[in-house]
Amino acid sequence: MARKHAYRVTDRRIIGLVCGVAAGISYGTNPLFAKPLLQSGVPVLVMLFFRYGISAALLSLLMLAKKDKFSVQKSEFGLLALLGVLFAGSSLFLFASYEYIPSGLATTLVYLYPVFVALIMVFLRFYPSWRTWLSIVATFGGILLLSAPSSGAEIRLPGIILAVLSALSYAFYLVIVDRSGRIKHVSEHTLTLYALVTGTVLFAAIRCCQGGSITEGIDTAADWGNLLGLAVVPTMISMLTLAVSSRFIGPTKTSVLGVFEPLTAILIGTFIFGEPMTWKMGVGVAICVGAVVFMILKPGPSQCEEK
Repeated sequence: MARKHAYRVTDRRIIGLVCGVAAGISYGTNPLFAKPLLQSGVPVLVMLFFRYGISAALLSLLMLAKKDKFSVQKSEFGLLALLGVLFAGSSLFLFASYEYIPSGLATTLVYLYPVFVALIMVFLRFYPSWRTWLSIVATFGGILLLSAPSSGAEIRLPGIILAVLSALSYAFYLVIVDRSGRIKHVSEHTLTLYALVTGTVLFAAIRCCQGGSITEGIDTAADWGNLLGLAVVPTMISMLTLAVSSRFIGPTKTSVLGVFEPLTAILIGTFIFGEPMTWKMGVGVAICVGAVVFMILKPGPSQCEEK
């Protein structure tokens, strides 16, 4: 992907919006590959290790074919490693929260990340427009309808804390990718590769401390196929388009476009896994899509906005 100064402002905005939608949709395909693996008995840490590891290997091959630069300066390495820890930590916190609270509530809490992104940007004196704030509120309301926990569900404080930490980790990842001058010249491919490698090492280390085989539960060609799909679509493609979108239109708008993650996951659950679609979910989808369209149709950025 060419650097953003090679494009006109309008072109950057269109590319950023398209990449933001692509990032949300691709990340939302997680259940398509992860659910069969979980049903096959593949532990979460094993799944995450191969997900990041295979993705890193494939991205390395792509970079070799394109003759992209692998090396970075010493001053950049620490920040790139931090980005990897933040992105991997977001996944770990989310999966850990499932042990304490319903997945629907966890999904809702994780979607606090657009709010966190906007607040961080305000702290940095980059102010989202009122349209963006309204879109954040509306999409969060839609997510509440989409993933509200059932009545009588057990809710424990550690789960809430873990889900919020997942959202916060993701928010800091988006903001650092966009705002850090130290890695501005690092390509999206290189940035994503270092994040993937860091995540792979982190998951391998935790799995070693936990004990058990690194290939536990992976017994068939279908399992390896699902791991490959998990590595390519909701990981490599999602992270690459996420980095482009955040740099082109800013982390706040990119985070709002992340609403396509739960929307895609819900559609996959409904049409592929036969999960029920309620009227509340239908209303939630309509609200989320309407809020995103409302934000996208804005004619252009004003001086007070982040981009």
